[in-house]
Amino acid sequence: MLDTLEILPGRDKSGAPERHALCLRPGDIVALVGPTGAGKSRLLADIECLAQGDTPTGRVVRVNGRAPDPESRFSGEGKIVAQITQNMNFIMDLPVAAFLRLHAESRALPPHEAESAVRRVLESAVGMAGEPFGPETELTQLSGGQSRALMIADAAFLSPKPVILIDEIENAGVDRTRALELFTDQGKIVLLSTHDPLLALSGTCRLVIRNGAVSDVIEPTAAEKENHRRLVHLDKQLGALREALRHGRRIEQPLVFPTP
Repeated sequence: MLDTLEILPGRDKSGAPERHALCLRPGDIVALVGPTGAGKSRLLADIECLAQGDTPTGRVVRVNGRAPDPESRFSGEGKIVAQITQNMNFIMDLPVAAFLRLHAESRALPPHEAESAVRRVLESAVGMAGEPFGPETELTQLSGGQSRALMIADAAFLSPKPVILIDEIENAGVDRTRALELFTDQGKIVLLSTHDPLLALSGTCRLVIRNGAVSDVIEPTAAEKENHRRLVHLDKQLGALREALRHGRRIEQPLVFPTP
């Protein structure tokens, strides 16, 4: 069981020491912000491999206060980290439900629990994607947004891995707020690289990445939390406009976005 995930400081691209140590707990959402090339993906990679001073940054990751055992670092089954990347491409020629059942069976779930999990994953994925698909839809026929939504829901309900890394979910074509809620409801630690204000303000904290290092750790203020609430409201309105466009409707009414 994961109680704490610590990231001990390394060094930036110039070799200067990093200033911030991090201690994450189940339910935390941590946003990584910074310009392209700042080092956000490198931090995610250090966490994914549970770095022990053996990466270019020199960072060290501790699991429950200790160095991880080799199985957690080098065995696919033993790893505690799941990563959802920007590009999701299926090569298995299977219907969605058959793929999910295989995953459930690989987790040794009893048949009734497996079917329940398959239904939860499918319902959540369809709800996030915005584009409906069914249990008999072929994996290879899913759009990019549908594929990402399916993997997010699968990681939330079927994956035992307690740490989730996400690279730029805003480009996925999914309901971002619902995706994060899925993970926190399941007690996962989530780290996401993002340029999206809504996601950046969703977190327990956000890490400012500069020159390959964590240069600042920002916890949201009351004013930022209020702005996040307003962004969620605005995002729902924009989502309704997207749906109208998808269904071929005209957008001719003056656009008004009232303060909620």
